[in-house]
Amino acid sequence: MKALVYTKPHEMQLLEREAPAIAAGEVVVRIDAVGICGSDLHAYHGHDPRRLPGLVLGHEFAGTVLESACPEWPVGRRVTGNPLITCGACDYCVQGRDNLCANRTMVGMTRPGAFAERMGIPGRCLIELPDCLGPVAAALTEPAATALHAINLSARAMQRPLHEGRVLVLGGGAIGMLAALLLRHQGSDRLEVAEVNPLRRESLARHARCDTFDPLERSADDSAFDLVIDAVGSAATRTAALAAVRPGGVVMHIGLQDWASEIDMRKLTLAEITLLGTYTYSMADLRATVASLARGVFGDLSWVERRRLAQGAQAFDDLHHGRVASAKLVLEPAH
Repeated sequence: MKALVYTKPHEMQLLEREAPAIAAGEVVVRIDAVGICGSDLHAYHGHDPRRLPGLVLGHEFAGTVLESACPEWPVGRRVTGNPLITCGACDYCVQGRDNLCANRTMVGMTRPGAFAERMGIPGRCLIELPDCLGPVAAALTEPAATALHAINLSARAMQRPLHEGRVLVLGGGAIGMLAALLLRHQGSDRLEVAEVNPLRRESLARHARCDTFDPLERSADDSAFDLVIDAVGSAATRTAALAAVRPGGVVMHIGLQDWASEIDMRKLTLAEITLLGTYTYSMADLRATVASLARGVFGDLSWVERRRLAQGAQAFDDLHHGRVASAKLVLEPAH
């Protein structure tokens, strides 16, 4: 089979790889669409020691069951799935907080991922797709569930309903765009997004109907936002998030561009700021997101860019150089 392989930093190659063999409790999925995640780009830059050269990346997938060792997943069933492979037995899994499972492994990190024509995955990770949801839209389930999980956590921490507050999103990539779309659907009409890429600012303004600005040209209003979502996670955006949040407000930290940095602990303390971290989603979040995508909660998704898997190496290079206007680029293998 053809697979897009991370061969060394700043290099992806379309290579011939052996198709995955069926394993007990698993299925082999024909990949119909797969999104490029920021973590894939992080690995491409050589900045993720967990993802080593020679690996097939990719974990935002939609596909069709080709082979099955699970009676509940017959051949021909259309699916997406949870790329986090969890133990199902620890306290977190039992509580439904399976994203925190200490024994988790992951598609596209500890085992071959979805930048390929086929991929193996445990059947317990799969979610059935409704007929109305096409593969490109379904491939957005994973990043959209990340946004949904973060916004749900934020809403529980806020003193007033989410739609009453002024909200700032830092970063207009996939998570920022999907968060903005979901916030607008939930009634947030005082929403601003900071994004350095002018093409993405234009797309955000058009599709999420929100105010946008270039954070390199001006800062967000100081101490003015009830909720700040950092969808970048750099030292600069952490500083900006703490500066922009109002006393008693909430900062939701999603992005992981920089692994460590200083923050304004004095303001955090004196202004009683709630600082939250979030990691991915639960299985319940993923199922809820499939249903939301099918209902059109995230809009028509016309901002998503589609390319063939064979164009994947060029797609990574274009993303690296900022030549992509879309917040999400989805690859489609040829079958």
